[in-house]
Amino acid sequence: FADEKGIRYDVIHSHYWMSGLAAASLSDLWVGAPILHMFHTLGAMKNRIARSDSEREGAYRVEGEKRVIQRADRLIVATEAEKAQLQWLYKADLHKMTIIPPGVDVSHFYPIPKDEARQFIGLEAHQRMVLFVGRIEPLKGVDTLLRAMSCLKFQSVLHPVYLAIIGGEPDADPDEMTAEMVRLQQLCDDLCMGQTVIFLGKRAQDTLPYYYSAAEVLVMPSFYESFGMVALEAMACGTPVIASQVGGLAFLVRDGETGYHVPEGDPSALCDKLTLLLSDRELRERMGKCAAEYA
Repeated sequence: FADEKGIRYDVIHSHYWMSGLAAASLSDLWVGAPILHMFHTLGAMKNRIARSDSEREGAYRVEGEKRVIQRADRLIVATEAEKAQLQWLYKADLHKMTIIPPGVDVSHFYPIPKDEARQFIGLEAHQRMVLFVGRIEPLKGVDTLLRAMSCLKFQSVLHPVYLAIIGGEPDADPDEMTAEMVRLQQLCDDLCMGQTVIFLGKRAQDTLPYYYSAAEVLVMPSFYESFGMVALEAMACGTPVIASQVGGLAFLVRDGETGYHVPEGDPSALCDKLTLLLSDRELRERMGKCAAEYA
C-alpha cells in the first residue's frame, strides 16, 4: 500500500505485542522508521497471577514481548507500576520508557441523571445496582465479587441490591461458552445468587454511560490491570469505584476520595467496602463528584 501510494511513514505506533512484532518487520521494510509501542498487558505479569496452567500465557508470547522491547525505539507506559514491571520482568531500558496515562472522552462518558439512566436500562425505582464491566476471565476476579455479594445479601438493611455483570456471552450454547463463564454461573448457583446476579453479556459502547451512571458503585476486583480503563470511564460518569490495589488501579483510584482499594481475592474486605458505600448515600455522592472531577 505504501509503495503504491508513494507514502513514507515517519513513525510506526503499535499496540499489544503481536502488533509490535509486525511493526518491527515494517520498520525493516521502511528503512528504519522508528517504533513507538504500548503493550497494555504483559504476559509475564499474567503468568505471575495465574491460578492454573490453563491461565498461563505461552513462552512464545513472553519471548515475543522481549523482542518488541529490544526493537522499539520508545515504550509508552500507562503508570509507574507498568514501568517498574517492564524493568523488573523484562529488563527494559528505563530511558526508553515514557509515562502517558490514557484519558477518557468526557463528551461521551459523563454523569447522566440517575433517574434518566435507571429508566434507560430498565432499573425499577426500588432496585439498587452494583456493576462490573470487563472481560470474563479469571484474572478479572469476578468470583471474588460474587462471594462478596453473597456476604452482602445478609446485610438486610441493604436489600435489594443487584449485581449486573457486563461482558462475555452468558447465553451462548454450552459447548461454545467459555470455561470461566460456566464456572461463574455455577458459583452463582452454588451461592444461591440467581435472583440477584444478572449476566448481561456485551453491551454497546454508547449505552455504557447509562449503566455507569445508574450504578451506585462499580467494582473492579482484578488480580492484574495495567491501567483499568473501565474504572476511569465509571469515574467520569460520577460513579465511585472499589478496586483491587494492583497495577494501574492502585494509581487510578484514590482510596477514600474517588472510591476504595481492597486486597485482591478478599471477598470479606470487598463486602465491607460495599456495605460502607451502599449504606451511605452522602458518601457515594461525594465520592462520585470527586471521581468525575478527577477523571
